[in-house]
Amino acid sequence: QVQLVESGGGVVQAGGSLRLSCEASGRTFSIRGMDWFRQAPGKEREFVAAISASGERTLYADSAKGRFTISRDNVKNTLYLQMDTLQPEDTAVYTCATPGSLYTLLTSTRDMSYWGKGTLVTVSS
Repeated sequence: QVQLVESGGGVVQAGGSLRLSCEASGRTFSIRGMDWFRQAPGKEREFVAAISASGERTLYADSAKGRFTISRDNVKNTLYLQMDTLQPEDTAVYTCATPGSLYTLLTSTRDMSYWGKGTLVTVSS
C-alpha cells in the first residue's frame, strides 16, 4: 500500500512559480515510476508529467514542456513539480499518482493505482 500526500499549492499571479511536493509512505517509492496529473474546474483529469524510478527519464504533456520540471528525491521519498511561468489556464487541482505495476512513464489515469488527494493551484491574471 502506498499513501501519497501533496503540498505546495496556493494562489500565484500569472508569470509566477510554485513548487509542489508529494510525500510517499512505504518502502517502494524508489522503485516506482511517479506521475503528476491535474484537473481544472469542469474538465477531465489530465496527465502533466511522469518520471522513472531512478529519475533519469521524464515525460511531459505538451502544456508542461519548457515550463514544468518533475523531479524526485528517493532518500526523502518525495516527488516534486516545479512550475514556472504559470498561466491562468494552469489553475487546477494537482495530484500525484503511481501505477500498481513497475511500468514507468505511463500517462493514462487508468494505469494509476494510488492517488493523493491533490493540492489546489490558482493562477490569477
